[in-house]
Amino acid sequence: MNSAFEKVIGGKQGAIGLLVLCALLFVIFPLVLNGFRLNMVGKYLSYAFVAVGLVLCWGYGGILSLGQGVFFGLGGYCMAMFLKLEASDPISTKIQSTPGIPDFMDWNQITELPAIWLPFKSLPLTFLLVLAVPMILAFIVGISMFKRRVGDVYFSIVTQAIAAILSILIIGRQGWTGGVNGITDLKTMLGWDIRTDEAHLILYFACCTLLIACILFGRYIQTSKLGRLLVAMRDKEERVRFSGYDVANFKVFTFVVAAGISAIGGAMFTLQVGFMSPSFVGIVPSIEMVIYAAVGGRMSLLGAVYGTLMVSYGKTYFSETLPELWLFLMGGLFIVVVMYFPNGIAGLYESHGKQWLAKLFGGLKPGIKPELVAAATKKATPEAKLSSMEVSK
Repeated sequence: MNSAFEKVIGGKQGAIGLLVLCALLFVIFPLVLNGFRLNMVGKYLSYAFVAVGLVLCWGYGGILSLGQGVFFGLGGYCMAMFLKLEASDPISTKIQSTPGIPDFMDWNQITELPAIWLPFKSLPLTFLLVLAVPMILAFIVGISMFKRRVGDVYFSIVTQAIAAILSILIIGRQGWTGGVNGITDLKTMLGWDIRTDEAHLILYFACCTLLIACILFGRYIQTSKLGRLLVAMRDKEERVRFSGYDVANFKVFTFVVAAGISAIGGAMFTLQVGFMSPSFVGIVPSIEMVIYAAVGGRMSLLGAVYGTLMVSYGKTYFSETLPELWLFLMGGLFIVVVMYFPNGIAGLYESHGKQWLAKLFGGLKPGIKPELVAAATKKATPEAKLSSMEVSK
């Protein structure tokens, strides 16, 4: 059991990385940041769920989805529907023409709650639907595409089209979804006011806990036989297929898991921010979410979190300090990362951080050359190992 757990967390080095992230999220941020800024970090971390899902889907499975905002938005809308129904009790809406329904339905002259809203009167059923609705959609899309061997850029284009279609559908069905304004004015969850500072703090810790749980689940997949097959499938798909494996099933599973993780982030976003709108479902937010994973390192679950925090904070900082130039500065940041750090923050740590830490903590003993440490830390190729042997002689 201990060896299995050690394998999941990535050994001693993986455990240290996970502990550092936990210390940052659970201790440093709550102590250093005020309530407003901490709530903003909680919002950023809700995006990190999508980046973590993309590491599994894109980094390991080779499936580049440019429509993950769809699943993030569906999870958020499912949670928002429950909260909106609770805020639309007959007493609070007694001034409406039809009390007991959301205000935007009354504005659109709807006199009865649509059947699609009825399951969201139950919180346990809402939690189930937060996962079920996006995962069922991902399953349908995955089966339709991967069984027909549609992949690479064509799959990316299709996911973009789905994001555009869903965004247009949400805006067009204003009476059911709130339209372009989304579902707003969310106040309580089972009578608990989610707008207070205390609630924001509790929801922040809940978001962090769920994020760490998703990272551990992702680590479990990575270290299992399935994870090795995903990497093999990404690099040599035909060879895996000729070995007797059904590649389509692996792709569908990975895509569905990424959708479920993204949906959890969407639900946490709705709880912490207090609204959900179609602006988080379309093509632009979906591409931004891919950038989070790219900046952090598409092969690193922890890097996805750091990449999300870095990009989101940069977006906020530049928009506050340089409102006229912030888009250009963000674009420049992305170009620099892609050109000089193609493996993201995690790749930068692998190439430079390990050697620096070895020097800092006395890892380099007298007589051992730096080239040997560099070769050992990055799993040197046979040529690199040969050169290291020559150096040691």
